Amino acid sequence: MAANNYRHALFCAIVTLIISFPILGFNLEAKGVNIELTGAKTSTIVAVILAAVAVFVFQAYRDSFMGLLGKLPKLNPLAGREPMEQSKRVKLESWVLTGIVVLALFWPFVVSRGSVDLATLVLIYIMLALGLNVVVGLAGLLDLGYVAFYAVGAYTFALLSQYTGISFWMALPIGALLAGLTGMILGFPVLRLRGDYLAIVTLGFGEIIRILLNNWTTLTGGPNGIGGIPEPTLFGMEFGRRIKEEGNTSFHETFGIAYSGEHKVIFLYLIALVLAVITALIIRRFMRMPVGRAWEALREDEIAARSLGLSRTAVKLSAFTIGAFFAGFAGTVFASKQGFISPESFVFLESAIILAIVVLGGMGSQLGVILAAIAVTILPELAREFSEYRMLIFGAAMVLMMVWRPQGLLPMRRIHITLNKQG
Repeated sequence: MAANNYRHALFCAIVTLIISFPILGFNLEAKGVNIELTGAKTSTIVAVILAAVAVFVFQAYRDSFMGLLGKLPKLNPLAGREPMEQSKRVKLESWVLTGIVVLALFWPFVVSRGSVDLATLVLIYIMLALGLNVVVGLAGLLDLGYVAFYAVGAYTFALLSQYTGISFWMALPIGALLAGLTGMILGFPVLRLRGDYLAIVTLGFGEIIRILLNNWTTLTGGPNGIGGIPEPTLFGMEFGRRIKEEGNTSFHETFGIAYSGEHKVIFLYLIALVLAVITALIIRRFMRMPVGRAWEALREDEIAARSLGLSRTAVKLSAFTIGAFFAGFAGTVFASKQGFISPESFVFLESAIILAIVVLGGMGSQLGVILAAIAVTILPELAREFSEYRMLIFGAAMVLMMVWRPQGLLPMRRIHITLNKQG
């Protein structure tokens, strides 16, 4: 048995070297009009060798390492505690969410402009993650093309503003409704699919939308994207230094204050905060309604759900539509925040990150998803010196989470009903 472990460990180490060295061990350097292949730094080559040694050691003594990992949760004094009562848990989650919202309201007035801009991005990811949580966490439908609905919302606003001059507030519901309609259209072909087959179809759908946006140059601008997307106004008041549309007024002149670029950033942040709160409240309400129970029933056992009279078509379509609707919300805010969008903003990696947020937070758990979105978005910004290894660290964190806490940071608690036996 030990000999087999060593052979397997040696094979894994060799594979690591074969894969890593061509990628990290060489550099392409431009010299004039030519590109030359040069060797990497000594430190990089040493790191590749150390990685191969680490793989060998781990694979050779994997059973021992996994046994130690299994004992680690016992070191946590809270590991063996009884689950919190449902009523107390709901009350605690409500207080925590209320505290997060109150803190978020004061956040833009005590931090720098860059921090407010980053917080706006966090809120956009929260909206996306809450929407995907409906599809994946509650209904159990693995969607790998969720970024397509995000793109529909963003491009709807960009195209409407470019060709019709429509405002942000008019485009917000239109973008969300078109994204929801797109989700419903996607739902029809995948009604009979589940598991890996569903994931492949949704992944293909996401790539179709991105390629369509990239190639339809006459409408979407193709790789060049669409720029000049207008910012939201407040009762006809613009936040720029100069007024762009006739009939509008400027915010700083109306209130008699000096112009500041922070006003626009804070206003957009507050819009994203309000929309994120609305998203959370609406989805929370859906979870307590019969449609929410139907999503959970479909996730647990589709055959049993159908035997109880639930319509598979209606349940799946409602999940896809509602999840896509809120992705359209987020896409419209993203387009207004950036002022420019292109197909490169909606690649598969975005879907993977949003799905990772849902899994890390705990599928079905709103509070867990919100905390995971904050962590996944902010932590990379706090460690910019490790930006080259960002995806490596992110992947390692996902692996550790799946080993130690596969149910997520704050897993969803379900109500359990105990029936007393009658004598």
